[in-house]
This record gives sequence, C-alpha cells and structure tokens, in this order.
Amino acid sequence: MIRRMEPCHLEQTARLERECFSETWSYQLLEAGIHSPYDVYYVWEQEGQVMGYCCLRLLAGEGEIQRIAVLPGCRRLGIGRKMMEAMVNYAMESRVHAISLEVRESNLPARRLYESFGFAAEAVRKGYYHNPREDALIMWKGGLSC
Repeated sequence: MIRRMEPCHLEQTARLERECFSETWSYQLLEAGIHSPYDVYYVWEQEGQVMGYCCLRLLAGEGEIQRIAVLPGCRRLGIGRKMMEAMVNYAMESRVHAISLEVRESNLPARRLYESFGFAAEAVRKGYYHNPREDALIMWKGGLSC
C-alpha cells in the first residue's frame, strides 16, 4: 500500500537506497526531505516492509521527480507504476504545469515507465552519473495545468 513516508520508514528507506543506487542518499538527507515544505515522499509498504519509495519536489510551478526506487526482488509487480501515479496526481492537484526527471540512458525499464506516463526525452547531460559513468536523459511531461 502506498502512503506518505514517516520517520518510522527512514531506516528501511536508507537500506533500500543502498540496494538500488550506486550514488546513495544518506539517512540524514532522507530525514531532512520528509520535513521539507517542497518535497513529498511516498513509500510502498506491505506487512511492515518498505518495498519502494519515491520523492517529488515542487518548486516555482514545476515538479521534479527526484527519486523512485523498488527493491530488486519486488520489481515488475506494479509498485513503480503506483508510485508514479501518486506523484503525477499530487503534482496535478498542486497545479504544476510540468514535471521533469533524470534517468540513466541505459535504464530502459524506467524509461518505458516514464514514457507510459507521457514523459519525453528532451535533453542529455553528458557524464552526469558516476559509478558507472553514464549520460542522463532529461525527460519532461508538460501540459498538466490549465
């Protein structure tokens, strides 16, 4: 079930970070984020286990998906899709006009998910990611508010 992240989720979310990303966010950064007036964090929790989490930042009429992660053993179950739905819906309710995100160029499953939500690649950041070094695609979804 998807819900807003709370302090009780931080330990598991920090572990999830280490499992899913080569460049991880610290426990302290996650903790600061859930208290930020600009960010909304969600977790996908089942039977007390955090199986995924995501973060959306809203600023100056735009949204930025900053993080989305699902435990490797829980992928392809629709968790990422539900978290994307939650973030896009929150952004629309908040009346942002566009949402952006960055994704590793080689991450085809994530790119397909984002494209299914109407995101399109609009730019490349050369050498953006490290460990391994890779370009980032900048994807945008516009036309959210009237």
